Amino acid sequence: MTAKTSEPFIVFSDINMPKLSGVELRKQIHENEDIRLKTIPYLFFTTSAAQDAVIDAYSKSIQGFFIKPSSFQDLKSTMKTIVEYWQKCESPNYVQ
Repeated sequence: MTAKTSEPFIVFSDINMPKLSGVELRKQIHENEDIRLKTIPYLFFTTSAAQDAVIDAYSKSIQGFFIKPSSFQDLKSTMKTIVEYWQKCESPNYVQ
């Protein structure tokens, strides 16, 4: 039996992580040509957003910036909307 490898469909990242900030992680991913060419959407999902943080994030070529909802139901709804959008969005690696 061979092991299946799966490609990430989407990356959710917080901006404020303990060892490596989300902006630093995005930079490392974006600088890796093999990963960058896979056109995997990179989204920030964080608890709050100052306008300068949102502007800085989009300047780093992220594809979305979302505030984490406070209720579980709203979180499920937001995640569903995000995943459905990216499932329908065409990209160079997923054209059928």
